Amino acid sequence: MEKNNYQGAQQQPIGSGFNAKSTANDVIQNIDLTGKTAIVTGGNTGIGLETTRILAAAGATVIVAARDIDKAKKNLEGISNIEIAAMDLMSPASIDTFAENFVASGRPLHLLINNAGIMWVPLRRDERGIESQLATNYLALFQLTSRLWLSLKKANGARVVNVSSHGHYFAPFNFDDPNFLHREYETLQGYGQSKTAVNLFSMELDTRGQSAHIRSYAVHPGSIGGTELGREAPLELFQKMGFVDADGNMLPEVAALLKTIPQGAATTVWCATSPKLDHIGGVYCEDGDIAVVSSDITAQKGVHPYSLDETNAKRLWKLTEEMTGIRFNP
Repeated sequence: MEKNNYQGAQQQPIGSGFNAKSTANDVIQNIDLTGKTAIVTGGNTGIGLETTRILAAAGATVIVAARDIDKAKKNLEGISNIEIAAMDLMSPASIDTFAENFVASGRPLHLLINNAGIMWVPLRRDERGIESQLATNYLALFQLTSRLWLSLKKANGARVVNVSSHGHYFAPFNFDDPNFLHREYETLQGYGQSKTAVNLFSMELDTRGQSAHIRSYAVHPGSIGGTELGREAPLELFQKMGFVDADGNMLPEVAALLKTIPQGAATTVWCATSPKLDHIGGVYCEDGDIAVVSSDITAQKGVHPYSLDETNAKRLWKLTEEMTGIRFNP
């Protein structure tokens, strides 16, 4: 009988041997993915590109789901074992089309890496009226996973890795007003609740998926230099966060803490492939190991208890089904 991670029951480091400096290449040493199939959303830029490259080099066939096909082709040029398919996470119809095409191929899906996301953007809404960070970072992930469930079951031992963030400390999930209809929009609150939702979903998905041999993980990749993630955030926000000075120059003490892209992809790859996690799931991981539980945002480490609450997780699942119109009962 596998265990769940409600209230952080399994949320403690296991001595993986890896740390914040470990790279994706380090954590996949001696692991052969020949014959395995992976999907990586946003697998053509940033840590998604590095995740794609590493999994493909280990022998996996990697389907990269990308919004901009031309950009994806350019960025992935020269990498073997790659397929590229169009998908826009802000479009439920696009997600369904992508998933339907994959399921129709009849292939088992061994690894689903829900990597793509947005951060600190102005208020936007999708066609359903849902705030964009919630729609992209969480609801799209729920929809895609549900639509690919038959393919994940077919693998008879699949993993779903959902890229979260330490930014979940910015906000718990707001069940009363998730779409900022009755409160002023604050982009950090929107981002924070979307990542808290990812953590709760990952924990609940693991509990519900164990009988089908599908395990799920939430990942904080770290603060990473050289990605496109914060491109829409205003300078004032980075100043407010204490990342840059009055002229917009990154503070040396902040720069010293940034990970490289290969380091940023390490925990995703570790969760996707490590045999140490064969009988553990539903956990939030960082720095190549399972994270500790902590309520202290200033510690820059760990996962907040509200991200591991069983009542919140079950309530969110029900609300998500209502918001998306998708009945997802693994």
